[in-house]
Amino acid sequence: MSVEDLLARSLIAIALAVGGFLAFRVWRGTQLRRVREAGPTTPGLAEWQYGRRAILYFTTPDCAPCRTTQRPTLRRLESELGDAVQVIEINAAEERAIADHWGVLSVPTTFVLGEDGRPRHVNIGVVGMDQLKRQLEIGPSQ
Repeated sequence: MSVEDLLARSLIAIALAVGGFLAFRVWRGTQLRRVREAGPTTPGLAEWQYGRRAILYFTTPDCAPCRTTQRPTLRRLESELGDAVQVIEINAAEERAIADHWGVLSVPTTFVLGEDGRPRHVNIGVVGMDQLKRQLEIGPSQ
């Protein structure tokens, strides 16, 4: 393989990676905008207490990272922050219409909601306690 071939393949790989990252950012932004427009009457927020920040957590019974990492992190967060945050867990396998409405494609997925019930951040995959705390303290994102 020549140096030119190697360079061309490397540039193609970089372009694909950048394109995938940009497509993900666009998808996530679109997902947040769509759900924000529905407001606090959005499916899945029946348990939400108005005026309280919340984390809407989508999981399934067979999600190992949800059981071993995300759920324990959310429980520690609830314990540490007390009434300052409410965690609402949704079984995406049983509540498919709600998961579809929120645009959930994989679990775990967490939405950080402000006091008005509108989503401020979305996290696809496992997210740590420090990041969740930062997101809970910040106003509207992007």
